[in-house]
Amino acid sequence: MSHASSGIPSSRHRGPAPSKVIQAIGRLWLKVTGWQIEGQVPPELDRAVFIAAPHTTNWDLPHMLGGSWAMQVKMSWLGKESLFKAPGGFALKWMGGKPVDRSAPHGLVGEAARMLREAEGGLWLAVPPSGTRGFRDHWKSGFYHIAMEAKVPILCGYLDYERKRVGVLDWFEPTGDVTADMDRIRRAYAPIEGKFGENKSTIRLRDEPKP
Repeated sequence: MSHASSGIPSSRHRGPAPSKVIQAIGRLWLKVTGWQIEGQVPPELDRAVFIAAPHTTNWDLPHMLGGSWAMQVKMSWLGKESLFKAPGGFALKWMGGKPVDRSAPHGLVGEAARMLREAEGGLWLAVPPSGTRGFRDHWKSGFYHIAMEAKVPILCGYLDYERKRVGVLDWFEPTGDVTADMDRIRRAYAPIEGKFGENKSTIRLRDEPKP
Protein backbone atom coordinates (compact mmCIF):
# COMPACT_ATOMS: atom_id res chain seq x y z
CA MET A 1 0.00 0.00 0.00
CA SER A 2 1.40 3.34 -0.99
CA HIS A 3 -0.39 6.66 -1.10
CA ALA A 4 0.17 10.39 -1.01
CA SER A 5 -2.31 12.66 0.71
CA SER A 6 -4.35 15.13 -1.30
CA GLY A 7 -7.74 16.75 -1.46
CA ILE A 8 -9.93 17.46 1.55
CA PRO A 9 -10.35 15.61 4.82
CA SER A 10 -12.37 12.44 4.33
CA SER A 11 -15.59 11.79 6.23
CA ARG A 12 -15.59 8.13 5.16
CA HIS A 13 -12.86 7.01 7.55
CA ARG A 14 -13.71 3.54 8.86
CA GLY A 15 -11.24 3.48 11.71
CA PRO A 16 -11.74 4.51 15.35
CA ALA A 17 -13.86 7.67 15.37
CA PRO A 18 -14.19 10.05 18.33
CA SER A 19 -17.54 10.98 19.80
CA LYS A 20 -19.46 13.95 18.43
CA VAL A 21 -18.42 15.92 21.51
CA ILE A 22 -14.72 15.26 20.90
CA GLN A 23 -15.10 16.11 17.20
CA ALA A 24 -16.71 19.42 18.17
CA ILE A 25 -13.89 20.19 20.61
CA GLY A 26 -11.33 19.52 17.88
CA ARG A 27 -13.07 21.81 15.39
CA LEU A 28 -13.44 24.54 18.02
CA TRP A 29 -9.75 24.29 18.95
CA LEU A 30 -8.67 24.72 15.32
CA LYS A 31 -11.03 27.65 14.83
CA VAL A 32 -9.89 29.48 17.96
CA THR A 33 -6.17 28.94 17.25
CA GLY A 34 -6.44 29.68 13.52
CA TRP A 35 -5.25 26.27 12.31
CA GLN A 36 -6.65 24.39 9.31
CA ILE A 37 -6.67 20.78 8.14
CA GLU A 38 -4.72 19.99 4.99
CA GLY A 39 -4.71 16.70 3.11
CA GLN A 40 -6.96 13.67 3.32
CA VAL A 41 -7.39 11.03 5.97
CA PRO A 42 -6.99 7.59 4.34
CA PRO A 43 -10.52 6.16 4.64
CA GLU A 44 -9.56 2.52 4.13
CA LEU A 45 -7.25 2.24 7.14
CA ASP A 46 -8.70 1.03 10.41
CA ARG A 47 -5.35 0.58 12.18
CA ALA A 48 -1.93 2.19 11.77
CA VAL A 49 1.12 3.61 13.54
CA PHE A 50 0.92 7.39 13.42
CA ILE A 51 4.08 9.48 13.72
CA ALA A 52 4.20 13.26 13.99
CA ALA A 53 7.21 15.42 13.23
CA PRO A 54 8.97 17.61 13.81
CA HIS A 55 8.27 17.72 17.55
CA THR A 56 9.75 20.97 18.87
CA THR A 57 7.25 22.35 21.41
CA ASN A 58 4.62 21.31 23.95
CA TRP A 59 2.01 22.95 21.69
CA ASP A 60 2.41 20.05 19.23
CA LEU A 61 0.19 17.75 21.28
CA PRO A 62 -2.95 19.94 21.52
CA HIS A 63 -2.70 20.92 17.84
CA MET A 64 -2.25 17.32 16.73
CA LEU A 65 -5.09 16.07 18.96
CA GLY A 66 -7.35 18.89 17.80
CA GLY A 67 -6.55 18.13 14.18
CA SER A 68 -7.11 14.39 14.52
CA TRP A 69 -10.41 14.87 16.36
CA ALA A 70 -11.62 17.37 13.74
CA MET A 71 -10.67 14.84 11.02
CA GLN A 72 -12.89 12.32 12.82
CA VAL A 73 -10.02 10.12 13.97
CA LYS A 74 -9.55 9.15 17.60
CA MET A 75 -5.80 9.09 18.11
CA SER A 76 -4.50 6.76 20.81
CA TRP A 77 -1.13 6.93 22.53
CA LEU A 78 0.81 4.83 25.01
CA GLY A 79 1.59 5.68 28.61
CA LYS A 80 2.94 3.77 31.60
CA GLU A 81 0.31 2.16 33.81
CA SER A 82 1.00 4.36 36.83
CA LEU A 83 -0.12 7.47 34.93
CA PHE A 84 -3.62 6.07 34.59
CA LYS A 85 -3.92 5.08 38.25
CA ALA A 86 -3.19 8.60 39.46
CA PRO A 87 -5.83 11.33 39.74
CA GLY A 88 -6.82 12.31 36.23
CA GLY A 89 -6.25 8.86 34.80
CA PHE A 90 -9.80 8.75 33.47
CA ALA A 91 -9.21 12.00 31.57
CA LEU A 92 -6.04 10.58 30.00
CA LYS A 93 -7.98 7.57 28.75
CA TRP A 94 -10.72 9.86 27.46
CA MET A 95 -8.04 11.69 25.45
CA GLY A 96 -6.88 8.43 23.86
CA GLY A 97 -4.28 7.21 26.34
CA LYS A 98 -3.69 3.46 26.61
CA PRO A 99 -1.79 2.08 29.63
CA VAL A 100 1.00 -0.41 28.98
CA ASP A 101 3.07 -2.58 31.28
CA ARG A 102 6.65 -1.73 30.35
CA SER A 103 7.94 -4.67 32.38
CA ALA A 104 5.93 -7.19 30.33
CA PRO A 105 8.07 -10.07 28.98
CA HIS A 106 7.30 -9.22 25.35
CA GLY A 107 8.25 -5.57 25.85
CA LEU A 108 6.71 -2.32 24.74
CA VAL A 109 6.98 -3.06 21.01
CA GLY A 110 5.26 -6.42 21.41
CA GLU A 111 2.54 -4.97 23.63
CA ALA A 112 1.83 -2.13 21.19
CA ALA A 113 1.74 -4.53 18.23
CA ARG A 114 -0.68 -6.77 20.10
CA MET A 115 -2.95 -3.79 20.78
CA LEU A 116 -2.97 -2.88 17.10
CA ARG A 117 -3.80 -6.41 15.99
CA GLU A 118 -6.52 -7.06 18.54
CA ALA A 119 -8.24 -3.67 18.94
CA GLU A 120 -11.95 -3.91 18.21
CA GLY A 121 -13.04 -1.27 15.71
CA GLY A 122 -9.45 -0.49 14.74
CA LEU A 123 -6.72 1.60 16.31
CA TRP A 124 -4.52 4.50 15.24
CA LEU A 125 -1.57 4.53 17.60
CA ALA A 126 0.53 7.68 17.91
CA VAL A 127 4.22 6.97 18.58
CA PRO A 128 6.56 10.01 18.89
CA PRO A 129 9.70 9.15 16.89
CA SER A 130 11.98 11.80 18.38
CA GLY A 131 10.91 11.08 21.96
CA THR A 132 11.50 14.69 23.00
CA ARG A 133 10.70 18.24 21.91
CA GLY A 134 14.42 19.09 22.01
CA PHE A 135 17.10 18.27 19.44
CA ARG A 136 18.36 14.70 19.08
CA ASP A 137 20.71 13.34 16.46
CA HIS A 138 18.42 10.38 15.78
CA TRP A 139 14.87 9.07 16.04
CA LYS A 140 13.81 6.18 18.25
CA SER A 141 13.04 3.09 16.19
CA GLY A 142 10.04 1.87 18.21
CA PHE A 143 7.46 3.18 15.76
CA TYR A 144 9.07 1.24 12.91
CA HIS A 145 9.34 -2.06 14.77
CA ILE A 146 5.74 -1.77 16.02
CA ALA A 147 4.44 -1.25 12.49
CA MET A 148 6.51 -4.16 11.16
CA GLU A 149 5.43 -6.57 13.91
CA ALA A 150 1.75 -5.57 13.71
CA LYS A 151 1.84 -5.48 9.89
CA VAL A 152 0.18 -2.06 9.71
CA PRO A 153 0.99 1.10 7.72
CA ILE A 154 3.00 4.07 8.96
CA LEU A 155 1.27 7.45 8.65
CA CYS A 156 3.36 10.63 8.52
CA GLY A 157 1.48 13.36 10.38
CA TYR A 158 2.76 16.91 10.52
CA LEU A 159 2.27 20.41 11.90
CA ASP A 160 3.28 23.39 9.74
CA TYR A 161 3.54 26.36 12.09
CA GLU A 162 4.30 28.89 9.37
CA ARG A 163 1.04 28.21 7.53
CA LYS A 164 -0.87 26.80 10.53
CA ARG A 165 -1.74 23.54 8.80
CA VAL A 166 -2.16 20.08 10.29
CA GLY A 167 -2.55 16.86 8.32
CA VAL A 168 -1.03 13.70 6.88
CA LEU A 169 1.87 13.86 4.40
CA ASP A 170 2.07 10.21 3.34
CA TRP A 171 1.28 6.64 4.43
CA PHE A 172 2.80 3.33 3.42
CA GLU A 173 3.42 -0.26 4.46
CA PRO A 174 6.98 -0.61 5.85
CA THR A 175 9.00 -2.98 3.67
CA GLY A 176 11.73 -4.07 6.08
CA ASP A 177 14.29 -2.13 4.05
CA VAL A 178 14.97 0.38 6.80
CA THR A 179 17.05 2.77 4.69
CA ALA A 180 14.55 2.88 1.84
CA ASP A 181 11.62 3.39 4.18
CA MET A 182 13.43 6.10 6.16
CA ASP A 183 14.42 7.82 2.90
CA ARG A 184 10.72 8.00 2.07
CA ILE A 185 9.97 9.52 5.46
CA ARG A 186 12.82 12.01 5.08
CA ARG A 187 11.49 13.14 1.69
CA ALA A 188 8.01 13.61 3.13
CA TYR A 189 9.19 15.80 6.02
CA ALA A 190 11.93 17.72 4.16
CA PRO A 191 9.84 20.89 3.59
CA ILE A 192 8.25 20.87 7.06
CA GLU A 193 9.64 22.97 9.90
CA GLY A 194 8.45 22.95 13.49
CA LYS A 195 7.80 25.94 15.69
CA PHE A 196 11.44 26.00 16.81
CA GLY A 197 13.78 24.94 14.00
CA GLU A 198 16.75 24.48 16.31
CA ASN A 199 14.87 21.72 18.14
CA LYS A 200 14.20 19.65 15.01
CA SER A 201 15.71 16.19 15.49
CA THR A 202 17.63 14.41 12.74
CA ILE A 203 15.41 11.95 10.87
CA ARG A 204 17.62 8.89 11.15
CA LEU A 205 17.38 5.79 13.29
CA ARG A 206 20.31 5.08 15.60
CA ASP A 207 20.80 1.59 14.09
CA GLU A 208 20.29 2.76 10.52
CA PRO A 209 23.38 2.42 8.26
CA LYS A 210 25.02 5.80 7.81
CA PRO A 211 25.47 7.08 4.23
